[in-house]
Amino acid sequence: MEYIENKTFAEIAVGDSAELVRVLQPKDIELFAVMSGDINPAHVDLEYAQSDIFHKVIAHGMWGGALISAVLGTQLPGPGTIYLHQSLDFIRPVGIGDKVIVKV
Repeated sequence: MEYIENKTFAEIAVGDSAELVRVLQPKDIELFAVMSGDINPAHVDLEYAQSDIFHKVIAHGMWGGALISAVLGTQLPGPGTIYLHQSLDFIRPVGIGDKVIVKV
């Protein structure tokens, strides 16, 4: 089994970084909708989504927020990390097949 390790604040140096790269798949949207209870048709109904402002099914904004949590909790600093604040601006929608790079 592979184990992940954390870094203490003293071990983190200026310039250290970690990243996660994901390509949005339909299953990501389905799982996030079930987990969050957010079944907004912009995310889960292709016919509806094609008629809205973006003309396609888009990811839940907080799916991206969850990826930030994943990087912090598994890479830098790593396990045991609890972050207390997050401020996000959604510049454009993430659609099926789009690559998202989260870097901290």
